[in-house]
Amino acid sequence: MELERRFSDAQLNQIVEEATIYMCACPAQVAVQLRNLRELFQYQRNCEVEPGSDLAVHQVIAESTARVYALMEDCMDQVLTLEGWDRATLRMPEGLSKRRDQLLGLDE
Repeated sequence: MELERRFSDAQLNQIVEEATIYMCACPAQVAVQLRNLRELFQYQRNCEVEPGSDLAVHQVIAESTARVYALMEDCMDQVLTLEGWDRATLRMPEGLSKRRDQLLGLDE
C-alpha cells in the first residue's frame, strides 16, 4: 500500500511558504499536517518489515493514516479553491495579501 499524493513535497512547502508570507496560517496548517501524515505512514511501513514487530498493529495505523491523508488532501484542494489560489504557481490570490496589509495598517 502506498499513499496516493495529489500534492508533491515541493508543492506543500510552497503552500507553507506562501501562507507564511501572507500571514494566512490555515492553508499552511493543512500542508504541515499532510507532511506529518506522510511521515507517520512511512514510519508504519518501515515498522511492518521489522523482525518481531506486530504487523497487524502497524497495518491498522498505516491504513487509518492513508484514509485520513486522503481526507486532508481533499481539504487542501477545497481550501485552495475557496481562497482562489493559483494552481500552477501555488500563489495566494492578490486579495489575501491586500487583506493582510489592511489588518497590519500597511495600506495607508
